[in-house]
Amino acid sequence: MNAMNLIPAIPELILVVSVPLVLLIDLFLPQDRRDITFFLSILAICACAVASFVLLREKAVVYTFAGAFVSDTVANLLKLCTCLAMLFTLVYSRRYINERRMTAGHLGGEFYVLALFSMLGQMVVISAASFLTLFLGIELMSFPLYALIALKRDDGRAVEAATKFFILGALGSGLLLYGISMLYGATGSLDFMEVARISAYAGTNWLIMVFGVVFVVAGIAFKLGAVPFHLWVPDVFEGSPSAVTLLVAGAPKLAGFALCMRVLVDALLPLAYDWQQMLIVISVLSMALGNITAILQTNIKRMLAYSTIAQMGYMLLGMLAGVKDGRFGMESVFAYSASLYYTIVYVLATLGAFGVILVMSANGAEAEKLADFRGLNRRNPWYALIMLLCMFSFAGVPPLVGFYGKLSVFQAVVNVDLFWLAVVGIFFAVVGAFYYLRVVKVMYFDEPPGTGKIHVPKDMAVVLGINGVLVLLLGILPGPLMDWCMSAVQRAFLM
Repeated sequence: MNAMNLIPAIPELILVVSVPLVLLIDLFLPQDRRDITFFLSILAICACAVASFVLLREKAVVYTFAGAFVSDTVANLLKLCTCLAMLFTLVYSRRYINERRMTAGHLGGEFYVLALFSMLGQMVVISAASFLTLFLGIELMSFPLYALIALKRDDGRAVEAATKFFILGALGSGLLLYGISMLYGATGSLDFMEVARISAYAGTNWLIMVFGVVFVVAGIAFKLGAVPFHLWVPDVFEGSPSAVTLLVAGAPKLAGFALCMRVLVDALLPLAYDWQQMLIVISVLSMALGNITAILQTNIKRMLAYSTIAQMGYMLLGMLAGVKDGRFGMESVFAYSASLYYTIVYVLATLGAFGVILVMSANGAEAEKLADFRGLNRRNPWYALIMLLCMFSFAGVPPLVGFYGKLSVFQAVVNVDLFWLAVVGIFFAVVGAFYYLRVVKVMYFDEPPGTGKIHVPKDMAVVLGINGVLVLLLGILPGPLMDWCMSAVQRAFLM
């Protein structure tokens, strides 16, 4: 352990240097040159992606900053995926925010700068090795999102969504902090490894630790948007500008997986029996409420919000299946790998779906209602096909990437003899297929509202095409990504 080895934190340091630089350069740009800010932001993200990829090739687990920061294969894989997700997000968002003058006048390039600050917070969460680093990362990730949602100050819905997100986010942070304080009181440490070591021999402090676990899990569920802490998700998704909705729905879910992994596995594995029971309840409720309520929605962003709640339930299946009879072994590696894989493919499909929504939201129009997608196949068969691939992936239809994701998390819970949980998951996956298929029906069988062609910037068209191809290709050939996830988890746990 090196107290000040900066190499493991190179991706974060690139952002720490480049974000103020981008903001400073943007300050001197005229309005018609605002695309320079966009290209500089993309350049910073690409530099982070290269650094993460180089670090990913390192096999060792390295701790730095006095043990508060860890660089392992899981962290670097998640950072690489975060960079790609943020790259896709900014490319999809550029036309949308330019048309709505979200980078005009007094605003400047704040959209890009705040998005990069949020990305920095996500990376800190991913590499956190202590509760203090974790909390700082969560707040650094969340506060730019609060500001971005309210960026259009004259939009009442956006301001209302930002207010709800801020208040409920503060409540979630409070629950998490209270849980952390109880764990600190019981163990005398904020370091994950030390908390895990002491909690294995907690003795008389066991009751305090269990209370701490309850509040920490509640705080995590808030950040994931899982039931019963999901109330902010539909309102924030619907009220935010679509580009900001993608910033909330996409890359932060990778940090959400890391949050679960770092806290529940790295720090609280000896208390697995206690948090396992909570995750079972949260997972089942999320799959049930998310899938059933989504059927009633006519707003596609609100429908995808309830879909997200359900998808987080499936992701938690892999997390709760990681421990069998209090032991950690190869079944655990498969379970956490399945959960990691599911999170990555969910984010990939989310990027594609919102990419098509942003394509349709041209010339100041908002493609928010299901009716806005009527007859999309006749107006542009290619974008209808990409949306179909993403919807089928969410539903778990083979041979798309979401099918193997669901199959792997169901296999993980079967491996720990929770057959009934797999059956419940499959049942709600079938229920959820209804509203995904409804989107496809509207695109392919309803009459279009107009016959005009959809014009898309070239960079957006290329990235959206790559996105759609990946959803299909990774479904037909799921092995390489799953092997990558398993290898990353094995190396991270030194197995």
